[in-house]
Order: sequence, then structure tokens, then C-alpha cells
Amino acid sequence: MAGSVSDTESTLMDRPAIAAGVHIVPLMPATDVIAVAVEAERLGYDYCMVADEGVHPDIYACLGAIARETTTIRLGVMTNGYTRHPAVTAAALATINELSNGRVIAGMLAGGSMVLGPMAIERKRPYRVLADTIAAATQLWSGEEITWQGEHCSLDQAQLGHGVQDIPVWIAGRGPMVLGLAGREADGVILTVKPDLGAAIEVLEQSARNAGRETPKRMYLGRICYTPELLEGQRATLSFVLMDSPPRVLQSLGLDETAIAIITRAARTNDPSLVDPLVTEDLLRRYQIAGTREECAAEVAKLASEHHLHAVLIDALSPNLEANFAVIRDSLPIIKGTIT
Repeated sequence: MAGSVSDTESTLMDRPAIAAGVHIVPLMPATDVIAVAVEAERLGYDYCMVADEGVHPDIYACLGAIARETTTIRLGVMTNGYTRHPAVTAAALATINELSNGRVIAGMLAGGSMVLGPMAIERKRPYRVLADTIAAATQLWSGEEITWQGEHCSLDQAQLGHGVQDIPVWIAGRGPMVLGLAGREADGVILTVKPDLGAAIEVLEQSARNAGRETPKRMYLGRICYTPELLEGQRATLSFVLMDSPPRVLQSLGLDETAIAIITRAARTNDPSLVDPLVTEDLLRRYQIAGTREECAAEVAKLASEHHLHAVLIDALSPNLEANFAVIRDSLPIIKGTIT
């Protein structure tokens, strides 16, 4: 009928305003990391987060350059408490906060096998490492001299040379203890498995209620796969994601007890090759947003409305600069609902 509005168009028209972010996984030269961040600001992205991948380009060196070449985009890290002492992380973030005129976000996570495995670091007591890292950093950002004893790390008359810092903490995680910590303490939470969003948010909200505080801002991080090539590109990292996921998340993806047992064994032996055969095209589609551009935009709008998302962040992880430019250019109107 002339003048009628399709279900997809109606969903896009009714969608809430949502922020957009790019999550750079620096599997590329440092100059490309900087170039992607600068281009993201030019396109109109609200956030740029850079993953701390250990043996790849250093995030703080890159972010220092990015801070000097941008003016509005919020800058952050996705880091862990294993590979650097939390005091070093606190000082590095304070430095970038100074260089960027207060645009920094501290993205904290428990640390994954993709990062820790090559360094032969055991992923031991991840919740405690994360909690102590956040406690140490936030105390140092008070600007006061801190003596504090944690289970993972400690401070002895430590004082940040940058003075008081107002740095929001976002926590990325999937396990119930980490989500509980986010509900009690974080300013934002980053969720990464599409079919698990509802269950993860339920854990988060209950924790926030118990702590007598508002639920942190909710962000969804994942690829938006509007081409078969983008969908296939996720295959390289999904095995690691599965190895680092709790049973609730694995079940949300439709994996049975046999598959979960294989993943558990792979995590225990740090052998993602055991998981690779489980990563089918069907699993890839269940894990993330996929389809045509219009279908992806409608799904973003639906997720944003159902789960009250503050932002959607997409991965830029290609070793090819032009491919990363294309992804962030084409994904932004999908996130914002402005595709034509």
C-alpha cells in the first residue's frame, strides 16, 4: 500500500538515541591504530576504545598520539590487571586523561586467553585480579597518598603524580561475579554476547539494586556483520571468546553439554584448536548481529530498545587500514539508524 511503513522502517523510526563507539583491536601498525581513531572522530563516533593486546602495539603510546590528534571523541582502554601493575595502569590513564583534556574512560576486564596465553600468564582468580585492579586505580585517582593491601596487588605510600582524576570505569565481562562487581561499582558495563544480553543484564541489575545504586550504562560490543566476509572474519577470535565464557553464556548460544565439555577442556589446556570445529556459520550468526544492512540496523534498534543500551561499539581489527575505514564508515549509519 502506498505510504505504508514496513516493520523495519517502524523499528528504525521508533529507536532511542544511541551512542556509537569503535573498539580497535591493534592487530595492525601503530600508525593505523591512530588513523582509525582520527577517522572515527571525523565520522562522528562518540567513543574510541583500544584493546590492550600485550604483544601488539602499545595502547598508551597509541592513545597519547590519538589524544593530541583528536578533540571530542572519548578515549579509553580495554585492559586487565595481569600484564601491568594497577598503579602503572592508573598513571598511564591519568597521563592520557591529561593529554586529552579529560576524555578518558578506563575499560577494565578480567583478561582473556588470547592476551595471557602468549605471555604464559595463568588466568588465576580473574575476579579478584579485576576487583583489586579497580580498587588500586580508583584510590590513586583520589590524588592522596595510598597505603593499601589487596590480595592481588598492594600500594605502599603511593601517590599519583597527576593529582585528582575523574576517570569513569567501565567493566567488560560475562561471568556472574564480574557482572556483580560492575553492578556495585562501575559507571558502565560492556556486554559482548548477543543472545546473553538479557540474562547478563538481569545479573547486573540485581547487583545494582542490592548496592542501592542505579544500573551502570550498558554498552554492547560486537561486530556488525553486513557482509559474508565480516561474518567469516569473526571466526578467528570466537574460539577464544568461548574458552573465556561461563556456562550461562555457552548455553545461550545453544551449545550442548558435549560442546561445553570440549570448551572447558580447551580452556584448561589453552588449546583453541579444540574449539575451532564448533564455530559454525550458524553459531557465528547467533553470536552477533548479522544480515543485510537494513536487517542489522533493525536488530540494533531492537536490542537498544529492549535492553536500554547507551551505546553500541564495533570492532576494527583488520590488518588492512582501508578495510577498517570501510567498516567504521558503513557501521555508523547502521548503529545510528540513518541508512539510506
